Amino acid sequence: MDLTQTSSHSPAKPERSTSGSVPEVDAFDDRSFWRKLTAIDWLFALAMVAGAGFALNRYHPYMDVYDMAVLIGAVPTFVVLGWRWKPVRLLIAVIAVLALLSIQLYQHDLARADTNFFLKYFLSSQSAILWMNALLIFATLFYWIGLVTRSATGGAIASRMTWVAVLFGFTGMMVRWYESYMIGSDVGHIPISNLYEVFVLFCLITSLFYLYYEQYYSTRQMGAFVLLVISAAVGFLMWYSVARDAQQIQPLVPALQSWWMKIHVPANFIGYGSFALSAMVSVAYFAKQRGFLAYRLPSLEVLDDVMYKSIAVGFAFFTIATILGALWAAEAWGGYWSWDPKETWALIVWLNYAAWLHMRLMKGLRGAASAWWALTGLVVTTFAFLGVNMFLSGLHSYGKL
Repeated sequence: MDLTQTSSHSPAKPERSTSGSVPEVDAFDDRSFWRKLTAIDWLFALAMVAGAGFALNRYHPYMDVYDMAVLIGAVPTFVVLGWRWKPVRLLIAVIAVLALLSIQLYQHDLARADTNFFLKYFLSSQSAILWMNALLIFATLFYWIGLVTRSATGGAIASRMTWVAVLFGFTGMMVRWYESYMIGSDVGHIPISNLYEVFVLFCLITSLFYLYYEQYYSTRQMGAFVLLVISAAVGFLMWYSVARDAQQIQPLVPALQSWWMKIHVPANFIGYGSFALSAMVSVAYFAKQRGFLAYRLPSLEVLDDVMYKSIAVGFAFFTIATILGALWAAEAWGGYWSWDPKETWALIVWLNYAAWLHMRLMKGLRGAASAWWALTGLVVTTFAFLGVNMFLSGLHSYGKL
């Protein structure tokens, strides 16, 4: 399945991987955004509304008013995303089909995960996430094969593998959500509550952001570098599953039994994923600058532009996540800020990227200094994400390894 083929409705863009230039706006299509929408775009919007209506009708007993508000608010968000980025439409549709098929196959019996062929090998949450892991590892390998050998086929295979990995990963997360409710209504929760689940989320968000830049800049060469950090996350995920049996669904600890978690955590990991992507693009920048595979990588201008866009998007969502976290803390612990180690390091991450953006926008920061800073930011972000859980304790110690 090649999800990228659904982008045929987009205006043609110049070949950027060879020219090395930043994408230009199509100066010949002066129609308004609304007039560019096709019948398929409106059918997609209608399908999203119908899907949300189905979910509300079927699962409203498990939702509170905040859950319903988030679901309703997600509809226009994903509609616009699907209008702007055509491949996402097919991705959303196939995830929905596979998740509903899995729910049907379970027949409200969790034990069927070990007896039904499709659940056991493809559509239970653990199976789907294992497929995600394997495909991301192989995608990394094929991206490197494509880069080193200048093989368009290698890059194309890697790109398709990454799309299918994202498909399996999101399907696994949706099914895991349903499985938690099969264990017990008091156990059921959105699967973003522990290190296992958020590492899956990190892999998916980072992969999806990379795939967007891959299409936007018409180049697959960055994948060899970006997929390295995703593969590292996959490696941790597999070790954590074996060493801690972390893939088992556990009830939420009291501190996480809040609707704030459902919006704070995803916003946080959009930030983490974007920051990690920018750091790996900075590695590609240094490789290009020092002549390593120089003629096979995008131009320094493109790499610098991706770094900037990734950090800008990540900073926006990380800021939102920090504000949401403060509101959650006020509700849970009675204060917006307590200088807990996790909060302190979140502030350090925020200040680091705020300074990076300030220096770029106000002082024209570019080149190697910008790339070194983005790469150093990955160290700071990794410690805030994982190191605090490993070495420090505090109010967020429920996330320890």
